[in-house]
Amino acid sequence: MQPEQIDPALVDFSVLAAWMDGEGLPGGPIENVEELGGGTQNVLIRFRRGGGDYVLRRGPEHLRAKSNDVLRREARVLAALDGTGVPAPRLLAACLDEQVMGGAVFYLMTPIQGFTATVSLPELHAGDPAVRHQMGLEAATALASLGAVDHVAVGLTDFGRPEGFLDRQVGRWMAELESYGSLPGYPGPEIPQLQKVTAWLSGNQPASWRPGIMHGDYHLANLMFALDGPQVAAIVDWEMCTIGDPLLDLGWLLATWPDRADESTGFAGPLGEAGGLPSPAEVVAAYRERSDRDLSAIEWYAVLACFKLGIVLEGTHARACAGKAPKETGDLLHSITLGLFRRAEDFIAS
Repeated sequence: MQPEQIDPALVDFSVLAAWMDGEGLPGGPIENVEELGGGTQNVLIRFRRGGGDYVLRRGPEHLRAKSNDVLRREARVLAALDGTGVPAPRLLAACLDEQVMGGAVFYLMTPIQGFTATVSLPELHAGDPAVRHQMGLEAATALASLGAVDHVAVGLTDFGRPEGFLDRQVGRWMAELESYGSLPGYPGPEIPQLQKVTAWLSGNQPASWRPGIMHGDYHLANLMFALDGPQVAAIVDWEMCTIGDPLLDLGWLLATWPDRADESTGFAGPLGEAGGLPSPAEVVAAYRERSDRDLSAIEWYAVLACFKLGIVLEGTHARACAGKAPKETGDLLHSITLGLFRRAEDFIAS
């Protein structure tokens, strides 16, 4: 693809080239342009210039109110993680001034040599259950490396509001659920386990915890795996990152872990269908091997993740009831919400 085939409203390559020159990056023509897909509304464009390969990331074509702020936060996190050993794209340069590129903040990062297992599986990974089993363990290991980073030491002291982070969670998400009642046609949250789960979370909150960097949406679809083995090549899509309790990321991974008998894990695609992944207990054990965090209340974090994600998905169901989203999508996500709350009940029972 040639640069001129990309809508200049998204990326004006003459502006990009001039900005790169000003940043001291290698010059020359921009070549091998490719628009990358993925599970994000943000724009990802790969290109080559001056002997180097780049991926440009910017907000969606129609910027949302916080799109530029999100990109600024992502760039800051990726810069902070460089050199920590956390598998993440390496930030090469960031343009935080939205006036340069038609109102959009953007940054350049290294391309990742890898694949998303929820989209497709290479022959090596599809054909060997031992490789898939190790992939699951590597997902936990990569997450533990993130949880081990000292956010103060890498300059992220003011990146979030860790004080009272756990205290806010149940009230914050119950308020979100209650807000859906303003949508016409929504019958209310028909979730049988809602009261039980809410009461259990409030009554069993961990008494102490240690702040750290949270990815905020840690599941298999936000990982890229190495083409030649089970290792995590990169954790991607950092738009929900904050400073909070990193164990909620582990809970999120458990909440979305593939289980063929459970609608709540409709996120895992070919990897989930192929099977061979480790059990949730093995995932926790792999994290524990690389972490000094107290995992004695890990079920609480898994229940909180089911609760939070279920409420987020229920929002689309509510909008579908109001005619603001496709009915089929709303029905599907409502079924996943119900599965998540059943899974929360199972975690409580365990």
